[in-house]
Amino acid sequence: MKLSSRVETISESVTLKLNAKAIELSESGRQIYNLTAGQLPFRPYTGVVKSLVKDTENLKSFQYAPVPGFPALRKKFLDKIEITRKINLPEDFDCVISNGGKHSIFNILAALINPGDEVVLIAPYWVSYPEMIKLLGGTAKVVKTTMFDNFHPSMEALKEAITDKTKAIIINSPSNPSGTQYSAEWMDHFGAFIKDYPEIALISDEIYFDLNYYDPAPTFFYQSHPELLPRTIICDGISKSLACTGLRIGYFVASKEITKAVTRFQGHTTSGANSLVQSALIDMDFDQIENYLRPIKSHLRENAEVLKDTLRKANLSHLWYQSVSAFYFLLDFSRAPIMDKYRKDENDMHDYAADICQDLLENYGVATVPSTDFGLPNSARISLVLEKEPFSKAMDKLIDFLQG
Repeated sequence: MKLSSRVETISESVTLKLNAKAIELSESGRQIYNLTAGQLPFRPYTGVVKSLVKDTENLKSFQYAPVPGFPALRKKFLDKIEITRKINLPEDFDCVISNGGKHSIFNILAALINPGDEVVLIAPYWVSYPEMIKLLGGTAKVVKTTMFDNFHPSMEALKEAITDKTKAIIINSPSNPSGTQYSAEWMDHFGAFIKDYPEIALISDEIYFDLNYYDPAPTFFYQSHPELLPRTIICDGISKSLACTGLRIGYFVASKEITKAVTRFQGHTTSGANSLVQSALIDMDFDQIENYLRPIKSHLRENAEVLKDTLRKANLSHLWYQSVSAFYFLLDFSRAPIMDKYRKDENDMHDYAADICQDLLENYGVATVPSTDFGLPNSARISLVLEKEPFSKAMDKLIDFLQG
């Protein structure tokens, strides 16, 4: 059977691939420290669990949901965005609930871009953005950053990436994979800059909004420039913050022009998202979520401190930039002693991230994700979610490896 050229061009998710390899080695009896995970090792928020059990008695929970989601939950999510972001949404804004944040973003891109259109991405970026754009016949225009500029692109670099084919820009803050967030100053500058390009849609992926474990809280361009809200699409979900990745509920809020288009698209692909989970979220008390998040943030902060102290003691602090949000940090192999074992000479610019991560897993039992497919060569994305004791052991093994 000959497959479509569309699917033949899609790359396998490097995150899922490395995670599968780590599980395979673990099941063979090896002690594996899996630092690839993008989900919390905590039980879900109790409010979700109790509401799910309660709503199994409700017949509506097992029937089709409206394609964009139950109206009561859409209203609840709209209110949540207004309260947590401290903004007033335009009157014509609505919400569409999808099967996870990834689904929401794909639907948005499907509603926006035609073959040949361009979408600006800031590297390092989430691994699925370019693949989604490619699937839809678009082109990703990548603006590169490094830890030396705190992963903040200049407005000049963004300007160079924008053409008359640019349809959208994706801003992901807090960031997967870097664990950083754009400063209030950068967001304000971006808001002022993007006013000169009124036809460009602004996709703000905020799935990790609730998970900043150091102050200050994330800020966004539309807070200081509310006039940008009509063309802004704010994406969020429950998967990360409520430890519910398997329940698959994501959502976005945007103008009705966008939400109606996505509703038409979703109606012919997946229809409405899980009715039982939506019903449970309607009944759930969102006001208590912060109490649930407090120990989670403490856990992430403690592991970030373990990482910082371990690197400092080994004189390797220069290999990372302080993460403040989400589950991850990025480790720069290019300036580590281990790099001498891979580079042929000082002029060798080849990306050895996949080889390095493979050797780290097979020889030291530490699973990480090469950052190549996140748009950053010779680096790895490492998750902070592991329990503190095994995380500390994993860091010790990582240091031994990095020192060559």
